[in-house]
Amino acid sequence: MEKIISLFQRNYETDRLARDEVVPGAEWVLAGEGVATRKFDGTCCMVKDGQLFKRYDFKPQNFKAIKRALKSNSQVPEAIWGERPHGWIAAEESPNSVTYHWPGWLLVGDGPDDKYHREAFAGNEQNGTYELCGPKIQSNPECFESHVLIPHGKEILDAPITFNALREWFKDKDIEGVVWHHEDRRMVKIKKKDFGMSRTKAAKSE
Repeated sequence: MEKIISLFQRNYETDRLARDEVVPGAEWVLAGEGVATRKFDGTCCMVKDGQLFKRYDFKPQNFKAIKRALKSNSQVPEAIWGERPHGWIAAEESPNSVTYHWPGWLLVGDGPDDKYHREAFAGNEQNGTYELCGPKIQSNPECFESHVLIPHGKEILDAPITFNALREWFKDKDIEGVVWHHEDRRMVKIKKKDFGMSRTKAAKSE
């Protein structure tokens, strides 16, 4: 699953808040394209052919080799990578060009680290990506009483698209944010906290 770009630029050098300047590649949202959906605060998962995968970034072992290669403008050697974890699937064709982390998916196993994934997984979910939420995930801001898998794009929102209208709209919304889905599978997001707002009341479980 590729990283989702934001709708508006953020002031990374100062307060890290959004400003009224669209991120390149997100203009289609302001053109009225795509469907606005609720962004849930959990951890990303994928169901594929009856199996559950969790998000897992495959990281290089030899950062010194990376630094030497970048400094000399030469190709980063394959030797930086260790053995890929069993059951890992790349989500992108190549690693990030800056961090060299390689986003992907790791098959959920029988160990204690995957306990809550297994609790949420019924085994009959359709192929696609999901958000795992529940009592032991991210301090449970969504206030679910049990661990659940929420399909991405499940809840449609009537969200505005301009900077000022979104900032006003978020004021009485106790949600993490909005993700716009284009029919060609592109996505764009914006979070409530990007406007300097926090979630002020407990969300109701569905």
